[in-house]
Amino acid sequence: MRSYLTISFLAVLLMTVLLSTSFSDAGPDSLVVDPVSNGLGKDDLPVGWDLKQWFGGGHDIRIETSDAKPALHLVSKVNSFGIYKKMDFDIRDYPNLSWRWKVTVLPTGGDVRNKKTDDQAAQVYVLFPRFPAAVNTRLVGYIWENLTPKDLHVTSRKSSNTRYVVLKNGTDPLGQWVQEKRNVFQDYRDLFGEEPPQVGGVTLMIDSDDTKSTAESYFDILHFEK
Repeated sequence: MRSYLTISFLAVLLMTVLLSTSFSDAGPDSLVVDPVSNGLGKDDLPVGWDLKQWFGGGHDIRIETSDAKPALHLVSKVNSFGIYKKMDFDIRDYPNLSWRWKVTVLPTGGDVRNKKTDDQAAQVYVLFPRFPAAVNTRLVGYIWENLTPKDLHVTSRKSSNTRYVVLKNGTDPLGQWVQEKRNVFQDYRDLFGEEPPQVGGVTLMIDSDDTKSTAESYFDILHFEK
């Protein structure tokens, strides 16, 4: 009887260890992408983020209170820039991306379908590096457009590795926070027709260089969720 009880106890103990290991390996329920809570650091960039400057000098990045919460505030004046956060995870584990954004000024005549007017006030990119990453990284972009119809899937006229989903445009009210949620895993498959590699980073961007105008937008904290 003692031998039987010992074996039973060991079996239960082993099962407990296996279950606890399984839960610990599952990771958190969400991955937080936070451009605001740590404030601005060197070069007026959110702490832990890097600058991506594509065109024009300077970048206007602020952290301000909006709707009683800290928010990232971007202002573009005939330039193109963004902030970049390195990440490394499998999008299958955290397929759903949620965030809030607000646009107050749209670039005049912005239209992603035309290379000469390819400006947007608010852009969220998820980066998927493939070797060699410098020339072969895929980007899934969610954009607040001006003239392009909503829900359209567009391939960038500047880089075939960048594919967009138009979520908002000039028909949407300015100055109001909007909540978004996208299944990035499914969007990648729909846009590129292949299985996604590991996520390599996230970029929040604004530009008004092609239209030689101005743009202004706000971003809240982002979450990748199971």
